[in-house]
Amino acid sequence: MMLTIWVKPGVRAGAGVTPPEGDEPYDLIVRVPARPVDGAANAAVIRALADHFGVRKSDVSVVSGTTSRVKRVLIEGR
Repeated sequence: MMLTIWVKPGVRAGAGVTPPEGDEPYDLIVRVPARPVDGAANAAVIRALADHFGVRKSDVSVVSGTTSRVKRVLIEGR
């Protein structure tokens, strides 16, 4: 399954995976406490999506947007 997500890094509360707010063109919004430094936010996004969909972390990969808040991710094993 291919998804377009919006990442909100550095949140102090409310971390998790939620549906978009309104008419945004994203499939999901992923809020993570990690900051976008040395790939920490991307790793946190992968963990959050793996937990949300009940798959292994190795089944989740960032296809595009590794340095952007808008990412395309591939989730296998579903």
